[in-house]
Amino acid sequence: MKKYRCTVCGYVYDPEVGDEDNGVAPGTSFDDLPEDWTCPICGADKDAFEAED
Repeated sequence: MKKYRCTVCGYVYDPEVGDEDNGVAPGTSFDDLPEDWTCPICGADKDAFEAED
């Protein structure tokens, strides 16, 4: 699965790790994140993330 980087602060969402502190289980793809999920570091919306190559 692709990783996604926050263009505001540089946080990388890794689907293999998830975001358990915010209720996102490991194995959750970026597309399956809740619409109201935000960057756990800076609070940016999902649209501030770009896929990494």
